Formats: sequence, C-alpha cells, structure tokens
Amino acid sequence: MDNEDKHLPGQQLEMAIFPVKEVEVEGVQMGVLNNGTPYLTMRGLARLCGVDHTAIARLTTDWIDQRQRPRGKKIDSILQGKGLRLTQLYWSVTNKGVEIRAFPTAVCMSILEYYAFEADQVDNSIALKNYRTLGDSALRRLVFLSVGIDPENPQRGAWQAFQDRLQLNSQIPFGFFSVFSEMAELSLKMINTGFDFGPASVPDISVGTFWGKYWSANQLDGKYGARTKHAHTYPDWFPQHKAGPIEAWIYPDDALGEFRRWMQQSYLPTKFPAYIESKTRAGAIPEVNAIKLLSQVKKPSPPKLN
Repeated sequence: MDNEDKHLPGQQLEMAIFPVKEVEVEGVQMGVLNNGTPYLTMRGLARLCGVDHTAIARLTTDWIDQRQRPRGKKIDSILQGKGLRLTQLYWSVTNKGVEIRAFPTAVCMSILEYYAFEADQVDNSIALKNYRTLGDSALRRLVFLSVGIDPENPQRGAWQAFQDRLQLNSQIPFGFFSVFSEMAELSLKMINTGFDFGPASVPDISVGTFWGKYWSANQLDGKYGARTKHAHTYPDWFPQHKAGPIEAWIYPDDALGEFRRWMQQSYLPTKFPAYIESKTRAGAIPEVNAIKLLSQVKKPSPPKLN
C-alpha cells in the first residue's frame, strides 16, 4: 500500500499481527487485533453483506488482480474515496489454531457499500439494511463494544491511556531508551491538541517502525552499539493486553541525539501528517488539523547568535 504507517493490511510492521479477542454477534464474527484494529472475519463480512462467503473469497484472495476487474474496480474506487489505496484487503491471522481472514472495518464498510448499491446481480436487501444501520464509526463502535471495550468511556480517555502506559513501561534498562518513553513530550502535545491517544491510535508503533527502518538502513548498530528487545506492556483495558507483554526494540542512549534529530527533521515533516490523516480517515480518531498539530509538536529553531 502507499502509506506504510496506516494500520491496514499490506503494511510491513516490526510486529506479528494476531487477534486478542473474537466474538460472534448475530452470526457475524468480529474481534480486535493486537494493534488495536477492529475487524470482521470473512464469514462475518459475508453475512453482513448478505452473500455467500465464497463470493468474498473470490473477490479478495488476489486483490491486485481483482481490482482491475469490473467488480473490483468499483470497490477500489470506494476505498480510494476514503483515502485508502490497498494492495491487500485483509490480514491472514490465526485464532485458536485456525487461520482466518481479518478485514478491518474500513474495508468492510467499503465492500458493504458495494453490495448495497452497486452489485446488480445479487439481492441487496440485507446489505442495504445493514449499510443504512451502520457507518464507518458505528461499525467500529459495535466491534469494540461487542468484545467488551467502550471506546467512549470517559475513564478511558487519552490522558488515562497515556498515563497507564507510561507507568507500566517506565523501567527501561540503564543505558537504553525506548521510543515510547522518548515520545512522552510529543504524546502530551498531541493529546493537548485533540489527539485521541488510545487502543486504536498507538503512534509509537508508527514512529518505531520508521525509526527501526532508518536504524537498519544506516547500520547504526556499528555506530552506537546493538539495539535489543525489551517487554512493553499495555494496560489491562487495551485489547493488546490479551497478548501479554510485546517485545519492542530499545536503543543505546548514545543514539538519543540522532533519534531526536531524525524525529524533527524526518519523521514529523514527512511521515507524521500522513499518520494523522490515515487515523482520521479510518475513523480511529476525531478529525484533527494535521498542519496545526505539526506546528505544535515541532521544536522551534535555536536562536541565532550575534
């Protein structure tokens, strides 16, 4: 896909993707992945659309080919209207020893819209009813509530999420720093400007992914010493908590200056706006002015000496 920092299929992440909880509601199988993404299974999506699951399988198995065909072109147009240019529509994950296809809710709503309004060859009554009942945010909310997470619980707001994660992950080994802890100032500024810091919006994953690629591409192990893995724990009310501590990279303190320069000169101006835009379009966070937010989080230039 074009924007690698979107939490959607096709993204190359330095973490394994797997379900942390899955339930069935009125025959529709749904759940939440360890990256905070709510999803429907292939059979759940098929039931939502009122079609046989084999139709969804044929449509989505080879999406690069299918999106060039008449049906795929229509769905791809709907996806692109949401700002999503995807080379894959689902994650293949394993749940209780069974491999399933996990379709993010943004993809589900696009396919549902097709079956509600564009698919002339099938009975669209079920798809049309469900599309009118649901919206992108309503489907996400339904999935979260069905697995026992209230995305609007005021006790679980952005400040609570940030404080809980900071307390759980404060013991970084001496001589190393973590991306999450080093992002504390940035996270505070993001929250103050309206960013919904929570289970579905984990900006340190985006930062960590791109910083890890930069680290490897520039062979910084040889310059600063080897990075290592350290357990990162999510609060018990995060869906990611079900998977237990996640092994995340931590970096030698000697590289801290380079990380900060990279953040200010590379990530914030080139990657951060796309991250905010992708989260807004996916309905994970309320609409935020990315340009204004960027102006708030970038550090000012040092004063010139006379």
